[in-house]
Amino acid sequence: MKPHRGTLILVLGILGIILCPPIAIAAWIMGKGDLKQMDAGTMDPEGRGNTNVGRILGIIGTILIIVGIVIGVISFVVGIALIGTAGAGGY
Repeated sequence: MKPHRGTLILVLGILGIILCPPIAIAAWIMGKGDLKQMDAGTMDPEGRGNTNVGRILGIIGTILIIVGIVIGVISFVVGIALIGTAGAGGY
């Protein structure tokens, strides 16, 4: 039986939210895979709690990345539109 990586996944999930958002994606993917292995009985299930929390933090971090990108794109488009309208007035 493989040892669990619950603590690692939990740390990656925390770091993904606080420090470096792309790490959240890794926490989500690793957590999902490890939970599948725990369900199949090939990985030590003792770390299930930490693994699940790390996976959930990875999901939250990934959602925050997507929201940030969407807000950035909207801000860019609105900024370009405002520049275009200011230039049309002849100022």
